[in-house]
Amino acid sequence: MSDRYEAVRVRISGRVQGVGFRMWTRDEALRLGLTGWVRNEADGSVAALIAGPDNAISTIIERLRRGPAGAWVSGVEKEAIRLDEMPTDFRITG
Repeated sequence: MSDRYEAVRVRISGRVQGVGFRMWTRDEALRLGLTGWVRNEADGSVAALIAGPDNAISTIIERLRRGPAGAWVSGVEKEAIRLDEMPTDFRITG
């Protein structure tokens, strides 16, 4: 297992609003020891910034591809980013 820390920006598309996606994402992130935020976007997608160990990020990305019950995920776009400071918690914003 790797202990390397990274941060990614993620956009999830499909039927991902109105199905508890943000709360489910926060719960999954906390279970995996990740930090960052998740929010609904005006275009109907969900955006997230996720930071933590690279193996935990890989795990949550795979979970995001399935989503919670009631969601239908058509795409997950991931972009690695650099942060000056790592977030200290994981929250729902917007």
